[in-house]
Amino acid sequence: MIDNFKGKTAVLTGGGSGFGLECARIGAQLGMNLVLVDVQQDALDKAAAEMIAQGAQVLACKVDVSNAQAMEQLAADVKARFGAPHFVFNNAGVGAGGLVWENSVADWEWVLGVNLWGVVHGVRLFTPMMLEAAKADPAYRGHIVNTASMAGLLTPPNMGIYNVSKHAVVALTETLYQDLQLVSDQVSASVLCPYFVPTGISQSHRNRPADLPAEQPTASQLIGQAQSDKAVGSGKVSAADVAQKVFDAVAADQFYIYSHPQALGNVQSRMEAIVMGHNPPDPFAAKPELGEGLRRALHQ
Repeated sequence: MIDNFKGKTAVLTGGGSGFGLECARIGAQLGMNLVLVDVQQDALDKAAAEMIAQGAQVLACKVDVSNAQAMEQLAADVKARFGAPHFVFNNAGVGAGGLVWENSVADWEWVLGVNLWGVVHGVRLFTPMMLEAAKADPAYRGHIVNTASMAGLLTPPNMGIYNVSKHAVVALTETLYQDLQLVSDQVSASVLCPYFVPTGISQSHRNRPADLPAEQPTASQLIGQAQSDKAVGSGKVSAADVAQKVFDAVAADQFYIYSHPQALGNVQSRMEAIVMGHNPPDPFAAKPELGEGLRRALHQ
């Protein structure tokens, strides 16, 4: 729980676009020091210039969050410039779809590298720094927010690689919350589970590294990309709305952050099936035409 953000330091991965950029904008308005982290140099430069123009102290770092050494250097740079951060937003993410057996090893390495390892590195590097600051100062308050997805609570078809990465982030963050409860009442954690929000994630292949090249896309992957583009692009809740929910949750020490609470009915039916030992329910029960269209398109 952080009740006053002024003069505090925020580390925001994926800070050049989407939720990261919108959180940076709110942070700048609240008088925070900002560490902007992104793999895309032009987006990072633009975001940094905007925040500096707002009067914020900014450290902009081009970092691949999946790279352990690069993240270790980032943590050292943050500590040297601002000391221990107060708000860490492990938010960088990429999307990928297709039938789960059709994903290549490179697909798995890329998506898990950013979506899961990026969060792992943020947690393992910044949590000890924050706990040390808490021990040294009874007034210190710290909060870590990890970006998962509603795909971390559901298992929709044709996007298994993404689901796996986001389920892992939910489990990691719930455990982080429980572990922090054991050792500190000054540092806490939340998980962000957005549904379809226009952020740019559906075009994340723009930042795919050359050493993990994509193969020729399969039919299911092309269908998954088109569905993702449509769903994300037509989202009615904006990234700015979600960023405000993130700050509200940090201020209130609220763990689960949802962009679309109305989607939780699907989570409930999944959990009930688990408890009852039933087979996984139809994810398209509410919109059968979607499931029918996908089956028709993929049925050989």
